[in-house]
Amino acid sequence: MPIRINDTMPVAEKLRKENIFIMQKEQAEHQDIRELKIAIINIMPDKESTELEFLRLLSNSPLQTKVTFIKLDSHKYKLVSKDYLQSYYKSFSQIKDDYFDGLIITGAPVENLEFEQVDYWQELTEIIDWAKTNVTSTMYVCWASQAGLYYHYGIPKYKFSKKLFGVYKHKIRNKSEELTRGFDDEFYAPHSRYTGIRNEEILKHKELEILASSPFAGAYLVVDKENRRVFVNGHPEYSAGRLRTEYFRDVKKGLDPDLPINYFPDDDVEKRPKARWRGHANLLFSNWLNYYVYQKTPFELYQNDDLYYI
Repeated sequence: MPIRINDTMPVAEKLRKENIFIMQKEQAEHQDIRELKIAIINIMPDKESTELEFLRLLSNSPLQTKVTFIKLDSHKYKLVSKDYLQSYYKSFSQIKDDYFDGLIITGAPVENLEFEQVDYWQELTEIIDWAKTNVTSTMYVCWASQAGLYYHYGIPKYKFSKKLFGVYKHKIRNKSEELTRGFDDEFYAPHSRYTGIRNEEILKHKELEILASSPFAGAYLVVDKENRRVFVNGHPEYSAGRLRTEYFRDVKKGLDPDLPINYFPDDDVEKRPKARWRGHANLLFSNWLNYYVYQKTPFELYQNDDLYYI
């Protein structure tokens, strides 16, 4: 089904070339259905690539979605112009009186900082608190997952001796949960981070469940019992070439990075990597949209008073 975004966004034409249906505003307003309203707080440095990756996944569902990108006023964006943000993003102050069916908070390259040292931490926590009453289900991705687990449950992160970097095999721990419906018993997902969360810290909280994990990468999918919060400790949205881009970026910086695990064919950086996680990434997002958002959200979003919980 189609997604609806600002039709002039640069990614719109790229999505059309991939045969992804971008619905124009006039078409959507003449349909006798209510589209799902999804907000994305995009904190990743490369805005356009991240937009494209998440929109691909959100489009692979029978549910029609309207996507709003949110910027953080307290953050200084270095790799994107103010004009771009003003044209295609809204600030929290512009949407805080609105209601959304789903919210996605992306990762960010700030994991080596303490949470409170991040310049936009206060604003981000205000949005997290706002989501308790204004969003049906929130998905936290990579660094945002660690931030959400810390803010909601006091679960600390810890630093690795070296970067967790590559494509790792994961196993399903609960085959009956709707979020992992259709998953293979084992599946792959990309990781690129310097910090992690210990499983034993998560399991101290009875309201949380680990749905999938890796012996090397740790907990991958964590949910709360109400399905209001989904924590994804990895990057299922990544395109096939994203880890390659990050590897050569780190090489250029003189960081002497290890090769990403299970990524380059024959560990040869001249060979084109292939995505082995795309099918499960699409399942993850379509299951989230269907079971955690669409099946639970009220038809009239302003009647969302029953969403609140601590």
